[in-house]
Amino acid sequence: MTTMLQVRDLALRRGDRTILSDTSFSLSGGGVAALMGPSGSGKTTVLRAIAGLERFEAGTIVLNGLTLKAGQRHSGDALKKLRRQVGLVFQFHHLFEHLTALRNVTLAPMHVLGVPARFAERRARELLEVLGVEHRASALPRELSGGEAQRVAIARALAVDPPLLMMDEPTASLDPSRRHELGELLSRLADQNRTILLTTHDEDFASRWATTRLRVNNGVVV
Repeated sequence: MTTMLQVRDLALRRGDRTILSDTSFSLSGGGVAALMGPSGSGKTTVLRAIAGLERFEAGTIVLNGLTLKAGQRHSGDALKKLRRQVGLVFQFHHLFEHLTALRNVTLAPMHVLGVPARFAERRARELLEVLGVEHRASALPRELSGGEAQRVAIARALAVDPPLLMMDEPTASLDPSRRHELGELLSRLADQNRTILLTTHDEDFASRWATTRLRVNNGVVV
């Protein structure tokens, strides 16, 4: 089975504080991996480093053949290549408040891939329909429920068709029925050979839906 993501000896500090230390793990194509651990253990930082949002002091990240090295700043073509490989859904979604759900989803294909607006809109509507929120395409983020906003954020992350989808604490604000719906959705995406990496405190969700479980303790994945 092909290795989609390989994190090797990752180390990251903020001032005098060590956030990650010799963190290493690998994920194959497809499947749902849950990154677990207490608050402040470094789970979200791992996602941000993989997405190119955090510089790290040591180690490498190899994502579908693209290598991120310690100390690198990502810009220009390198950043565009990275954005094609990974989509990140933040815990609080971070949708652009002044744009409709549809416009939020069309931005990345237009600006990262250079897709014409009409084709980006077609792709966005398809994703919103698959995720069950096409009827909210013209709504602004403040008009969406928490579950709807999350699905729009997932659609936005999937708009450039990245092989790796990462989610930060996706079950945090969902009731049990919504958590089940999310688990089914992630399983369907994984069945399409997309790799899902999520952080969570939810032991039940991870036990039910994750095919791989990793734990972060004091900045080290075990």
